[in-house]
Amino acid sequence: MKKYVLALDQGTTSSRAILFDHYGQIKSVAQKEFTQIFPQPGWVEHDPMEIWSSQASVASEARLKISAVPSEIAAIGITNQRETTIVWDRDTGVPVYNAIVWQDRRTASFCEQLKQNGLTEKIRSKTGLVIDAYFSGSKIRWILDNVEGARKKAAEGKLAFGTVDSWLVWKLTNGGVHVTDITNASRTMLFNIREQKWDRELLQLMNIPESMLPEVKESSEYYGETEKNIFSEKIPIAGIAGDQHAALFGQMCLEKGMVKNTYGTGCFMLMNIGEQFVESKNNLLTTVAWKINGRVQYAFEGSIFIAGAVVQWLRDGLGIIRHSADIENLAAQVKDTDGVYFVPAFAGLGAPYWNPDARGTMVGLSRGTKAAHIARAALEAIAFQTMDVLKAMEADAGTSIKELRVDGGATANDLLMQFQADLLNCKVIRPGITETTALGAAYLAGLAVGFWKDEIEIAKMWQVEKEFQPLTKTTAMEKGIEAWKRAVYATQSWSKK
Repeated sequence: MKKYVLALDQGTTSSRAILFDHYGQIKSVAQKEFTQIFPQPGWVEHDPMEIWSSQASVASEARLKISAVPSEIAAIGITNQRETTIVWDRDTGVPVYNAIVWQDRRTASFCEQLKQNGLTEKIRSKTGLVIDAYFSGSKIRWILDNVEGARKKAAEGKLAFGTVDSWLVWKLTNGGVHVTDITNASRTMLFNIREQKWDRELLQLMNIPESMLPEVKESSEYYGETEKNIFSEKIPIAGIAGDQHAALFGQMCLEKGMVKNTYGTGCFMLMNIGEQFVESKNNLLTTVAWKINGRVQYAFEGSIFIAGAVVQWLRDGLGIIRHSADIENLAAQVKDTDGVYFVPAFAGLGAPYWNPDARGTMVGLSRGTKAAHIARAALEAIAFQTMDVLKAMEADAGTSIKELRVDGGATANDLLMQFQADLLNCKVIRPGITETTALGAAYLAGLAVGFWKDEIEIAKMWQVEKEFQPLTKTTAMEKGIEAWKRAVYATQSWSKK
């Protein structure tokens, strides 16, 4: 009797494993943080072997917590930090270099050169992406150019590239399977999302041999089985999606026009735009939402680099709160920000501005400004940035959004969620299970093996925990939006040299 689906949720700072039952309920969770490596400013790396060992250990731990035996697990679904790049030796399975993380900026000058060479529109038209060091392609090129002997080995077909999903499947199958899914492929800047295949022109541009690349599969299908030495049983691996795509699916945003926003370290908003590729005119990305049973869904995506991280900064940098959860009580001590606006562009501005040189700015300070005003301004900044992305999506889609489905750690903050609803003048919905990323991966895997019959069955399991209705649509709110725009303008003006 198959009782569970195992979701492996491999994130930027930790690896998690969650067992879901047939009703989509969490039965067991295990989590383990791993080392963040910063070789020099702007560089971020992970040890691929530590990623693997941490993910393997939490998979066992989650199972042991409820005495689940491998034969009770119907399938494994994988969701992962996207764009993070690993290159390894096909014969030995040993990485030739550390994983270069999505946050890493070492290839920014190369990307700038691509822009200067007039390739922005070509790359956007093929991939739906802006040219940026964020994506995997330039990271692969850097490894080939900077690791001794790597380019020669790659030319001989001896090296494999993968995003974290590919690496985990390779390890789970003892090197038997080298695949990725279409969502992760769509984040490499090497994949033509119109034609749904690796793009040879882009590979030549980056000087990357096609032999390195994984086979691109659907997001929900049988990829292979785990080797017996991993779980003592062969378990089908049957679902893969990058973290934001998995969250969109876990939030059951199955219809065109449905939107979710994940409030984590950053914010990632995705809108299902249906089965046709649409190029954004408002500085959003177009990406593949998922592919199931031969049917592709596309999505607009807007990335906000700093969201929950601003709360961590108030805690660790300024020391005005002791715990992240304290921010809600501190911010609630004042009725508004008293004219303080905070643009937390610590790592540049993401969508819809895409200004990598911008830095954090606080405006409107006075002698009367207290810690509570700064805390409130920080929370409101998360909501204002979300508004900027949502307005860009509405403009691209030519429609007004009636509801926003939310997930991630910061959604526990009712003050933030209510302000978000007021600001957007639409309903904000927090689901019963906010682990939507892992849930999406579980659903994709379970569908492929018949654990769940179809999308209609799983959509019925989605439950609302709380709805936030817009309460205030006042002149003060409109003035706040205008002041926020001025603050962003000030931030961008400061970054100009």
